[in-house]
Amino acid sequence: MTFEKPSRTAPFNIGTRGSPLALAQAHETRDRLMAAFDLPQEAFAICVIKVTGDAVQDRPLKEIGGKGLFTREIEEALLDGSIDIAVHSMKDMPVEQPGGLVLDTYLPREDVRDAFVSLHAKGLDDLAEGATVGTSSLRRRSQLLARRPDLNVVEFRGNVQTRLKKLGDGVAEATFLAMAGLNRLGMADVPRFAIEPKDMLPAVAQGAIGIERRGDDTRAAEMLAAIHDGPTGQRLAAERAFLAALDGSCETPIGGLAELDGGNLRLRGEILRTDGTAVFSDDVTGPIEDGAEMGHAMAGKLLAQAGPGFF
Repeated sequence: MTFEKPSRTAPFNIGTRGSPLALAQAHETRDRLMAAFDLPQEAFAICVIKVTGDAVQDRPLKEIGGKGLFTREIEEALLDGSIDIAVHSMKDMPVEQPGGLVLDTYLPREDVRDAFVSLHAKGLDDLAEGATVGTSSLRRRSQLLARRPDLNVVEFRGNVQTRLKKLGDGVAEATFLAMAGLNRLGMADVPRFAIEPKDMLPAVAQGAIGIERRGDDTRAAEMLAAIHDGPTGQRLAAERAFLAALDGSCETPIGGLAELDGGNLRLRGEILRTDGTAVFSDDVTGPIEDGAEMGHAMAGKLLAQAGPGFF
């Protein structure tokens, strides 16, 4: 070992949001590091950092600043040395990191699919005409309206328990969650039905956990290299290149998914008008090493088809 491992007196600090899902992801990261380096739990500290996106629950994300709202305070703590690494849900991550920070470690990806959640209906086709569906995701809202323009889509934020209570209170007939989050939380009892990507393309990087570090921290770099999942990194390279070329944010409805098959990578992507009245999509396959180039090219093709001012 060429670096100093964490000790009981000088723990390795892992920064995270405080939601149950964020904590589950931080614990998975810690447990993988413990196993990789034969370290006790006491060698690590989970540091909960409150972020603006969690503090403000009464307004849509697009009104308070987009994806950076789930990362800004954590990245500030990383830059000032309060934490050693930061654990993120990759679908919440902006495509560019602040100067001095590096995001190049990913854990094995979970189920990428969206979950249709309802106390009564078993799928979109079971919903009555004009039924109310809640979601805080512009992507899901746009995809839903493209398929069922008759539905009434309302803003729906909060953790899993909060959303289920809203369903029980009749605020909405159904909502959507990520299968990955439900699986990581062990919530097999949540009434959910997985939606295949062909019917609802997931968010870019959905189901993936990313770990951010300071660029000059060699100890963190070497530790994280031991738990990095290469195939997940290859898939996200293509998806995030697609997103970056589209200048994607929480204000732009974008879906994207890369999958590996031997030495090839299949990339599917789509952009939607926010009211669901227009959808442009593409599906390409090529060598894995060309994934980022494929993502950029697909974005350019879809933007050209959509025309200026599409979003």
